[in-house]
Amino acid sequence: MTKKKNPYKNFEETATEIILESISDGVFTVDHNWKIMSFNRAAEKITGISRKEAIGRHCWEVFRSNMCESNCALKKTMKEGKSFINSSTYIINSEKKQIPITVSTSLLKDKDGNIIGGVETFRDHTLVEELRKELSGTYRMGDIVSSSVEMKKIFNILPQISESDSTVLIEGETGTGKELLARAIHHLSHRKDYPFVAINCGALPDTLLESELFGYKAGAFTHAVKDKPGFFKIAEKGTLFLDEIGDTSPAFQVRLLRVLEEHEFQPLGAVKNEKTNVRVITATNHNLSHMVEEKRFRQDLFYRINVVTLNLPPLRQRMEDMLLLVAHFIAKLNRIRGKSVSGIDQQALEILMSHNFPGNIRELENIIEHAFVLCAEGDIQPAHLPAMLSKLSGTTPESDTPDDPTNDPVRSAEIRVIEDALKRNNFNRKAAAQDLGIHKSTLFRKIEKLGISLPKTDGRSRNLHDINF
Repeated sequence: MTKKKNPYKNFEETATEIILESISDGVFTVDHNWKIMSFNRAAEKITGISRKEAIGRHCWEVFRSNMCESNCALKKTMKEGKSFINSSTYIINSEKKQIPITVSTSLLKDKDGNIIGGVETFRDHTLVEELRKELSGTYRMGDIVSSSVEMKKIFNILPQISESDSTVLIEGETGTGKELLARAIHHLSHRKDYPFVAINCGALPDTLLESELFGYKAGAFTHAVKDKPGFFKIAEKGTLFLDEIGDTSPAFQVRLLRVLEEHEFQPLGAVKNEKTNVRVITATNHNLSHMVEEKRFRQDLFYRINVVTLNLPPLRQRMEDMLLLVAHFIAKLNRIRGKSVSGIDQQALEILMSHNFPGNIRELENIIEHAFVLCAEGDIQPAHLPAMLSKLSGTTPESDTPDDPTNDPVRSAEIRVIEDALKRNNFNRKAAAQDLGIHKSTLFRKIEKLGISLPKTDGRSRNLHDINF
């Protein structure tokens, strides 16, 4: 007796293919060697990579996700045999832009139930993320996140600065994220496909700094047995970031000025100059204009490197970013460490808010990393923070009096931010609200709630009670 054929088999296969090609979610499958076997139309659209290019390549070569580094959901599925749903991550598309996505994974089985690989679906959340940022007042540029007014001003002009090839001087205290800002400028520029090279000028003596930047020829000095290219050569067509430029000697400053003006340099031991096509971004934690006045920094070099100047505010002046930054570092460390820390306890947050952060954002990241050593899941508690931090803040469970607003660092920080905005705008509440990026009625309610006292007249010399809100 012959086995009756399934008349719907071909239809089922065709219908499945039609559905996969019609849905808005990206879908791809991999074999046991992590090579892509199928790639639907939505996957092509989201990644900007064609099916022809994708099939046969390793999945990490196509997606370049931060999840690929240490916390791949598909790898977990293949290893543990269970599905994962809605894991948040991002991928880098063909235009080298970050695309926020959610990922779901499961095993791929044949009709006999044999595991032949894995399947992953992913959804583009770019519009959702943009809307969320707009509603929350959060801004992001590369790895920099902020909701502060001062940072928003920097974010607004960064695209125009990036399009230019002018030298940029970034000023700010140690740990404020000067290198992150330099990287953001590079990745927004037309040089983004070429190297970004960073060097700390203050960490090296003159002779070593010059050999690192300009390179040297074989025989230039003892043990120089072969030519070595310098960072100006390595960064060709890209960006060279010179950190702590204020710590260099006057002799080195003369040589750097010549390179910036003539766009050529001479490796140590060479007899000919070499041309360079590199954008230079410098940074310092010193006040260079004061150093110029005190004859500790060359005036001509100062004018050459500060064509555009960006001032990064210290963390103590943008405490409204605290919760946002903590959430950013928690998400980052969860991905790296494979943990499930969900957030931070209110009392622990208050301890952070009462700290002055002399080490700025770098210090905050180190504190959260310390907490991750002691906290495997749930919220970060005061006990997970460095002991010295609690002592410095004077915050203990016994001494807490949350009913007293003077003991609430979160409330105090909010009052300080609003008062600073009011002072900047001569107590004009409408202008202050625009400065803070909130509606004027929201500012009015906050002033009432926080008990902020105001003068009788605003910046327009009118009675505040007569102003139409």
